Amino acid sequence: MEVCTTPADLSTWSDRHRVAGRRVGLVPTMGALHDGHMALVADARRHADVVIVTIFVNPLQFNRPDDFANYPRPIDDDLEICRAHGVDAVYAPVAATMYPDGFQTHVEPGSLADVLEGAQRPGHFRGVTTVVTKLFNAARPHVAVFGQKDFQQLAVIRRMAADLDMGIDIVGMPTVREPDGLAMSSRNRRLSPEQRAAAVCVPASLRAVRDAVAAGVRDAEAVVAVGRAVVDAEPLARFEHLELVDGDTLQPVTVVDERSVAVTAVWFGDVRLIDNALLG
Repeated sequence: MEVCTTPADLSTWSDRHRVAGRRVGLVPTMGALHDGHMALVADARRHADVVIVTIFVNPLQFNRPDDFANYPRPIDDDLEICRAHGVDAVYAPVAATMYPDGFQTHVEPGSLADVLEGAQRPGHFRGVTTVVTKLFNAARPHVAVFGQKDFQQLAVIRRMAADLDMGIDIVGMPTVREPDGLAMSSRNRRLSPEQRAAAVCVPASLRAVRDAVAAGVRDAEAVVAVGRAVVDAEPLARFEHLELVDGDTLQPVTVVDERSVAVTAVWFGDVRLIDNALLG
């Protein structure tokens, strides 16, 4: 497995495989790898001949300094996981390489980034689009795979790739979950045992939403009330939002239809977990 730390090294590696006629796949991550990430790697392998995993905790997309400081960074463990899963190359730059002195150019996302996570975390998606563009430029992939747990991020990146004629296939993969339903996330390891047990209220809330829709409830306000009640019943959970939006525009809906998506965020202490459910 090749480990690259500069964009030039990664581009050279990628170009060698592209010239040889191989299809290059990319899985961008912030490290602290888990089975969900490796499912993305396996999916990338189905779309490409060689797979790159990027590991970079991007400071531009954090709006809380404590969240950035506390984000896990087990790089040695991550490299071993990648080797064990047959990853062909890892790109693990440091912040000074990604954003050297004098760096001032950013990629400004559009209206898809203004709502939901974007409203709660100002500047977050500007950081996402900037770093993903830099990763795309260094890796030069044919295809990039992202998890649907970050539903809005996937929508923003798809829009960016199309708008800027990047020529990269953006593939979304369904959320990978723990046996109890909790979406796999690097942030889960920051939960205390008590908070981890309580966190199952998040997928339970979304199941309640899906059940309500399946039972014929179409009024968005009524559906949200059903899901919120599940979270409110958990003492260790602090509800932030549960919204029903159009899966294409991310705008709120008043009546649930086949394009609707439920998106939620819930706090457990200082750990914020997000999740979503397609309702169509």
